[in-house]
Amino acid sequence: MAEDLGEKTEQPTAKRLSDARHKGQVARSQDLGSAVILIAAVVVLYVAGGSLLETTAGVIAGSLSPDSIGGAMTVGGLGAYLPLVGLEIARMLAPIMLVLLVIAVGAQVAQVGWLFTLKPLEPKLSRFDPIKGTKQLFQRRNLIKGVANIAKLLFASLVGVAVVGMKFDQVVALPALSMTAAFAVSMRIILQTAVAMLLALLIIGVIDYMYQKWQHTQDLKMSKQEVIDERKSTEGDPAVKARRLKMGREIVMQQIRSAVPHADVVVTNPTHYACALRYDSRKMNAPRLVAKGGDFMAMQIRLVAASHGVPIVERPPLARAIYHQVEVGREVPVELYEAVAEVLAYVYRLEGRAAS
Repeated sequence: MAEDLGEKTEQPTAKRLSDARHKGQVARSQDLGSAVILIAAVVVLYVAGGSLLETTAGVIAGSLSPDSIGGAMTVGGLGAYLPLVGLEIARMLAPIMLVLLVIAVGAQVAQVGWLFTLKPLEPKLSRFDPIKGTKQLFQRRNLIKGVANIAKLLFASLVGVAVVGMKFDQVVALPALSMTAAFAVSMRIILQTAVAMLLALLIIGVIDYMYQKWQHTQDLKMSKQEVIDERKSTEGDPAVKARRLKMGREIVMQQIRSAVPHADVVVTNPTHYACALRYDSRKMNAPRLVAKGGDFMAMQIRLVAASHGVPIVERPPLARAIYHQVEVGREVPVELYEAVAEVLAYVYRLEGRAAS
């Protein structure tokens, strides 16, 4: 029996998933994140590449002009001008790097949500154990991971080779073109190849993400005993909880048996709720709720009332209002006076007596 052997056959509970997340153990694909970042980089360079190239050419031309370092190649001039060139290049690259940073963060958040924990950074001596590290290299999971990485690389490479193969006639014709035309054709082929390979990486990343989610669930699976132990630690021992519920039900039943026989009327839903009311004008300012119950307890109240001759009146709206608004031992609120008075008057007419 799997459960007898303590095998992990049960799906992880919400608490186990939460604890694992707190430790930084989440389903995340590095391949998917890398593919998204690379695609974003290609798109950004494609959109802003022309402007970036023009700006770079302007910086280089300005650097070599007679009014700048190009006019006086000295150590002092070089030291003074290079920081300015660096700042200009940084200004050009800053928006692109900011966009890529936002996309990189977004790619991770999309996979695991907002998560900040330092648990994975806590030092562990086991990480410095060379024997254990060597054994991990030959573990089945790591071997499979290595083979999978090689397969991913081969797949992306084959896609690139296939795209270049389809453009083989253009590649062969490059020597016959002018420098400008050859450059344009080369850039177009390179871009198409890059796009095809990035799409291949994206497909690999999506598949890897689905696998990581499955593997994460498998790693967190629990045995039946672990589920029972966790439930005991969070909710208490089921047997103790059952005894407490039984004792609580017995206490409520004792209250019902002692209070309902002295009630003037039991207002019902008719089956879901039952509320026992008593009114003594000499001791009470308003009718008082002496017992109430839902479903099973409502049935018990009706049985006790019937066995002691207490009138049972069906008033669904009033029964629901009393059940939800009034606590046992409290008088009914002012807004229910008229409805309760009408029921009591009806009961007193049936019994041929006036209100006590």
